[in-house]
Amino acid sequence: MRVLVVEDEANLAAAVARGLRAEGFGVDVAGDGVTGLQRALSGGHAVIVLDIMLPGRSGYDVLRELRARQVWTPVLMLTAKDGEYDIADALDLGADDYLTKPFPFVVLVARLRALARRGSPERPARLVVADLVLDTAAHKAWRGETELALTAREFALLEHLMGRAGDAVPKSELLSEVWDENFAGDPNIVEVYIGYLRRKIDAPFGRKSIETVRGVGYRIDAAGG
Repeated sequence: MRVLVVEDEANLAAAVARGLRAEGFGVDVAGDGVTGLQRALSGGHAVIVLDIMLPGRSGYDVLRELRARQVWTPVLMLTAKDGEYDIADALDLGADDYLTKPFPFVVLVARLRALARRGSPERPARLVVADLVLDTAAHKAWRGETELALTAREFALLEHLMGRAGDAVPKSELLSEVWDENFAGDPNIVEVYIGYLRRKIDAPFGRKSIETVRGVGYRIDAAGG
């Protein structure tokens, strides 16, 4: 799941992005309203985190423009103020939720997941491939009756593969969606985490549901392996 964070406080933006990536989100960051609007209009984001006080164009202006263009991506507004009029203005313009700074990071993550589910009704709350079940709302996964102990990154990788069950998913797509489009580390990290998943969801059950597609990437067998 990819999130756009539009926040001009560099330290806060960096901390939020770092934390969300650790939770398995893909993250894009913009430091002003003009850039934020451009990236929001480009699409591909499940949720937008939008500060009210931004250089270039305010969060209010960005939100107003998005809704005027019929871009309905869920928006969570951030504000340093707790005045009821600021909150009311944001909601009246089409914001879906808000948080007042400073905020607990765990609350931000919970709100983002809730907004993503609410804003994407076409996306099932549960992904099912044979006896492999992934609950995106509860952030849990099972093979048959056995609950799987997955890290946030493993969960995000499995979610992306299951969402494309039967398709060969390019390694570059997995890096962009599960890690980050600007990921500068070793791209072999994908193989490493595929190995982790195989040891957790396949090996103990005598399955081979995650297939390597040479020269392309990986595919999860729609029949469950």
